[in-house]
Amino acid sequence: MSRLQWEHTPEAIAARFQRGTRHSYLRDFVYGAIDGAVTTFAVVAGVVGADLDIGIVIVLGAANLIADGFSMAVSNFLATGAEQQQFALARQTEERHVREIPEGEREEVRQLFAARGFTGDQLETVVDVITSEPDRWVDIMVEEELGLPRDVASPWRAGLCTFAAFLAVGAMPLLAYIYAEAFGGLAEPFLWSAVMTGMAFFAVGAVKARFVIQVWWRSGLETLAVGGIAASLAYAAGVILKGVVG
Repeated sequence: MSRLQWEHTPEAIAARFQRGTRHSYLRDFVYGAIDGAVTTFAVVAGVVGADLDIGIVIVLGAANLIADGFSMAVSNFLATGAEQQQFALARQTEERHVREIPEGEREEVRQLFAARGFTGDQLETVVDVITSEPDRWVDIMVEEELGLPRDVASPWRAGLCTFAAFLAVGAMPLLAYIYAEAFGGLAEPFLWSAVMTGMAFFAVGAVKARFVIQVWWRSGLETLAVGGIAASLAYAAGVILKGVVG
């Protein structure tokens, strides 16, 4: 028996459903990782373009890591919390509708499943089964009528995942400069920073491809291209501003 066949045996299916669904925090990781690398390398590229000291690169880059990373984490925390509150409000609304106007809600269930191809006695059986249990009834209305998933992310986990990814990947552009400042003897730290950042971009894109329908190398190149454009714009801004302010 293949693994795919085993996963679809009655026992395996029952065990999987009993565990329930697990929310994926891939979006939060990719969001934090890409923005961390882009913004930190943008700071590095801008400072280097303006031909400023290595110490300034490290100070501004580290400040960006902490401040911008925290800002992104808090923003994601609040946004995810708002999604939870939206779901809770939708559920309360549907519970009130089921309690006060049950026939109207039954008709909504009927029309929802009629649109899916159920007809006649089959349709009425589906409506009777769904509306016989209030919690199941409300779940169906929230998902099918309002389009809201029951699997809502944890705001704390989403925020921490974003912050951790931001710090871990966003630190890559600074490592060459920190090494050069601490130990010296590193020629072309900007080149090393660019290479390490490019590798980080590609790695994040390749990891993302494991969880989406995309070839890993294409996803890596796509992420690398986005980061490269942002870095190029920052470097050009530094060069231009250097000429403007002298």
